[in-house]
Amino acid sequence: MTGLLLLLQEAHDAAEAAEHAPSVFNLSIGVSFFTWVIFLILLFVLSRYAFPPILGYAAAREERIQKSLDDAKQAQENAASLLESQRRELAAAKEEAQRIIAEGRQDAEKLRAELLERARAEQQELIEGAKADIQRERERAVETVRREAVDLALAAASKLVSRRMDDEQDRRLVEEVLSGAGAGPGRG
Repeated sequence: MTGLLLLLQEAHDAAEAAEHAPSVFNLSIGVSFFTWVIFLILLFVLSRYAFPPILGYAAAREERIQKSLDDAKQAQENAASLLESQRRELAAAKEEAQRIIAEGRQDAEKLRAELLERARAEQQELIEGAKADIQRERERAVETVRREAVDLALAAASKLVSRRMDDEQDRRLVEEVLSGAGAGPGRG
């Protein structure tokens, strides 16, 4: 039991010591006055020497951030403007390419038509030339056949007549007869 009494005695001594010790929560006018004086002096010193650089740094930082935001906005607007310009140029280039392709097609069609017309004209010339050659060859062949017919007719006539005329007279006579027969109703 003595242990218990000793323990109670120690607790009581500790409570008495706590009552006499200064506490933050114990308000006294002297302590409060000096606390306010020190606070006001500290506030004055801070507002005079510490706050202006801190506020200046904060304002400068705010300006830098605002400038960065403005620069970023300007860069974004420039990029959008450049993008739109590039799109317009690309559209114009595509349109120009389509126009050039269309002109190329038209030129190719025109050239094809010209070449086709030239080929047709050359073909027609060749046909006309061939017809003229055929007509000349026909006339030569007819002339050759006519001469041979005259020669055969003269030979047959001289045998029949037994009298021989000179070749030039015979030829003229036969040609006259053939010309008269050629101009008759059976010829044209």
